[in-house]
Amino acid sequence: MVTNSIDPILISFPESFETERLLIRAALWGDGAILNEAIGESLNELRPWMLFAKTMPTLEESEIFTREARLAFLKRDKLHMRIFNKSTGSFIGNSGLHQINWDTRNFEIGYWIRSSCSGYGYMTEAVNGITDFAIHTLEANQIEIRCSARNIKSAAVAERAGFTLDGILRSNCRGFDGELHDSKVYAKVRGAEF
Repeated sequence: MVTNSIDPILISFPESFETERLLIRAALWGDGAILNEAIGESLNELRPWMLFAKTMPTLEESEIFTREARLAFLKRDKLHMRIFNKSTGSFIGNSGLHQINWDTRNFEIGYWIRSSCSGYGYMTEAVNGITDFAIHTLEANQIEIRCSARNIKSAAVAERAGFTLDGILRSNCRGFDGELHDSKVYAKVRGAEF
């Protein structure tokens, strides 16, 4: 059992785990090419919601992001995770835990899926797997999912994964369209949902 007083960099946990159909693992150096390909395929769907999709990143930028994600994972600052189809080995999308508070064991899950893999339940399965990992391995007390109230698909994943809508923060962030957006805040809390 990990304790709250330990420096997070000393906390040991696996860098990968599996669900029924998926391998979910930490970012590794060299992942930039598969990440870049998926972003290119999905740019139009990602652009309204993801800062990195405002313009198509270069292959070098995707590899730099991957290496920074790897370092952040090792430092326990953010836990970027890559999602792969176990049977084909193909890259499906990106997820992970960020906005981490190790003292209170609160985490936020973020995610995106490549367009060709959308509609098969992969992201809901990945979110359920990451939630289980956060609860049982990282001893989470609270796990949140935040998304623009306009992002219907992201909200649907949170709802299918059994997260409770805690509230809507009105006009609290500026979308990439320049307009103010409401944010939906979903959560699972120890003692209530797990």
